Amino acid sequence: MATTAAATAGAAFSLPWNLRLRNISVMMLAMTSSRSLAVSSGYYCRNRVLTFCSSSGNTDGGSAEIGSTEIAKGGMVKSGLYLVGTPIGNLEDITLRALRVLKAADVILSEDTRHSGKLLQHYNIKTPLLSYHKFNEFQRERSVLRRLQEGEIVALISDAGTPCISDPGMELAKLCVDKNIPVTPIPGPSAVIAALSASGLATDQFTFVGFLPKHTTSRRERLMVSANVAATQIFFVPPHKLLQFLEETIELFSVTRQCVIAREMTKMHEEFWRGSLGEAREVFSTRQPKGEITVLIEGKTPSVVEGPSESQLESQLGDLISKGHSLSMAVKLVADGTSAKRKAVYSFALRKFGKQAAEDD
Repeated sequence: MATTAAATAGAAFSLPWNLRLRNISVMMLAMTSSRSLAVSSGYYCRNRVLTFCSSSGNTDGGSAEIGSTEIAKGGMVKSGLYLVGTPIGNLEDITLRALRVLKAADVILSEDTRHSGKLLQHYNIKTPLLSYHKFNEFQRERSVLRRLQEGEIVALISDAGTPCISDPGMELAKLCVDKNIPVTPIPGPSAVIAALSASGLATDQFTFVGFLPKHTTSRRERLMVSANVAATQIFFVPPHKLLQFLEETIELFSVTRQCVIAREMTKMHEEFWRGSLGEAREVFSTRQPKGEITVLIEGKTPSVVEGPSESQLESQLGDLISKGHSLSMAVKLVADGTSAKRKAVYSFALRKFGKQAAEDD
């Protein structure tokens, strides 16, 4: 039994000597048990010390198992600031990497600790929470920066979605970059991308505007810019301001511009309303929506300048030729004075006046 344990320890723990000594007692205890212990393959680095996660029982009577492949995949979580994407509604929409980082962190900065506490409780994460929102962001920055400089792991989450996107954290991320502290994104849910992908509007170009300014003049100026852009425009709109938003956009975008109102995405009452801005105003003037709302408006369609009709071309060309202009000169003058291409005008002129021009020559 001792030989087997020693062999297993040597093969599975290809780690630095000090870490092997730290964990050897755990292995020996597992080997002497009547039921062997399978040490979980996930691990993390908290305070720069390698620690194995919770273990699970193995009833097959075999030797202890160390998931070395998954350990290599996971890797250690190093000191730095981690911007962790969290669910925008459905708690299942979180990555394994996000869970690992949240467990590994020394502290989690959270917009609303009560709201985030439900997520951590759901996944049995015991990491301490520290409130970090727009009202205390400035006061917290220096103390958080000090912790990071001392080598701690700090995770930043918002109430929902990706932090720093219309949420607190942007200034902290900039400060860390200035101080050469690693800033690592842990990608996850985003209301912007989720709404855009299912909108049915153009996705090759889009502008994320976020929340509009509170001041009326500033808000109108921003909407005027969006109204004249060909890319899909994406806004975050509070539910109690949706009707006001529709009124203001109709004035600048027109009633016929198509829009999508995405509400409560990934939740039980998820809804995607599609139609024109005018139709949306009619529907939501008598209906007060609830929940988080993302509004997408189609980009401005480039105006198409219609060229002259064939009868107009024939009239203009005929008039110029009758005044003594050559066929080629008449074509040039007509093409320069209209949106028609010279090649198309010349081809038409040959069909209508080619024989006459040849006789004149």
